[in-house]
Amino acid sequence: MKRSDIVRSIQVQFKHMRATDAAQMLDTIADQMIESVANGNRIEVRGFGTFQPRARATKIGYNPCTGQPMHLAASTTILFKPSRELTKEMNE
Repeated sequence: MKRSDIVRSIQVQFKHMRATDAAQMLDTIADQMIESVANGNRIEVRGFGTFQPRARATKIGYNPCTGQPMHLAASTTILFKPSRELTKEMNE
């Protein structure tokens, strides 16, 4: 599903809403979620899942071509854990 599909489904749900308003609403929600996770907060969307930042430690990796050790810097990533409802829906 693409962004335009989501905007279209919002318009179907709310018939009075213009496409630009639906797109702006979607962008606002996405921006708030990005800002919240970037600040280290956990986001829970009931019935969908949770997003939370996860720290990765510094480690030594290896170049697959040469086998030479490489220093991999510490970083932060996002962990998504689907809700039970979403998992159940996907497995039906």
